[in-house]
Amino acid sequence: MALSRIAEEIKASGTIKINAKIRDMAQEGISVIGFGMGEPDFDTPKNITAAAVRAIEDGFTRYTPTPGIPELREAICEKLWRDNGLQYAPTQVAVSIGAKQAIHNLLLVLSDGGDEVIIPSPYWVSYPEQVKMAGATPVFIHTSDETEFKITPESLKKAITPRTKVFIINSPGNPTGVVYTEKELRALAGIAVEKGIYVISDEIYEKIIYDGIKHVSPASFGDEFMKKVITVNGFSKAYAMTGWRLGYAAGPEKIIKAAIRLQDHTTSCANSIAQRAAVEALRGDQTPVRLMVEEFDKRRRYMVERLEKLEGISCTMPAGAFYVFPNVSGLYQRAVAGTDVSNSTELVEILINKAKVAFVPGVCFGADDYIRISFATDMAQIEEGMDRLEALLTSREGML
Repeated sequence: MALSRIAEEIKASGTIKINAKIRDMAQEGISVIGFGMGEPDFDTPKNITAAAVRAIEDGFTRYTPTPGIPELREAICEKLWRDNGLQYAPTQVAVSIGAKQAIHNLLLVLSDGGDEVIIPSPYWVSYPEQVKMAGATPVFIHTSDETEFKITPESLKKAITPRTKVFIINSPGNPTGVVYTEKELRALAGIAVEKGIYVISDEIYEKIIYDGIKHVSPASFGDEFMKKVITVNGFSKAYAMTGWRLGYAAGPEKIIKAAIRLQDHTTSCANSIAQRAAVEALRGDQTPVRLMVEEFDKRRRYMVERLEKLEGISCTMPAGAFYVFPNVSGLYQRAVAGTDVSNSTELVEILINKAKVAFVPGVCFGADDYIRISFATDMAQIEEGMDRLEALLTSREGML
């Protein structure tokens, strides 16, 4: 029996695939240090978990309105005004089961068969697959470490055609950690708005940013931007709430209402208990977020320093998120651990089997010369993982 077009076209997630292999090896008694999943290793802050417990004790365990409980939508509006200078009404906010669902909903209501969606590359693994599920075509603007992984106004203009419907921007970005400046965002979003193109601004890593750099939301640039930019955010990264599955989108009411109608017939509401907890996340003490980012910063600097010392690898310092994205093409066309390597998939396979360290191949993000390494794990694991990598690459067997 033939499967649907979507079933045949959609690729498995590279990050989830690596994590599954780590679990399989662990069941065989093989210890692997995993740097694959984009998940903070910190526990959810206690004030947030306490709010969830209160919700359970209060019996707050029934269905909620699809777009979220009023208290949470109001708290999101408060946050967007306080942190981003964005003035939205609760009717312009939709709560979803993770920011991933928010983006999927938006692509389904904004694009259609024959439309094109522009995606800077390297990209988060789900963007192109979600575009294809909407029946649209992903159009990539390729970047590299030589350009700081940033697209330019010129490259964006070249990618736009009469079929372009949506432009996705992710800052701070996954997998590169790139953070666009206000000037850069004004130029890029300005081109899209001028052309009548919708902008999905994925700001899930907003609070994980370093070196005093300021996060900027493109929708804050004026009324014309508010009409075309939809801001997506969530609780997974900043509040270590990955398993709680909660995100949101804020934008023009017509678009948000359409996304809500769609969600009515897919998942309906997000988890009621998680929504109560999210209110506390936004309105409560933000100290745990600051402390988490400070620890990420230490790991970031250590990991880049170690990688830069390895022959055949170069690594730019990420400005945000919790990944490094080193260029490993210097290891290609040579033998690593006695095996010829010509791409990121082969390299990652050797490293997980020989060094027992697991990274994600850059090809999953549209950039085969790189690998993604998450530093969302404790420093002891990072040190051991870097030691294993260095030992393999500097051994006689490792670099023949």
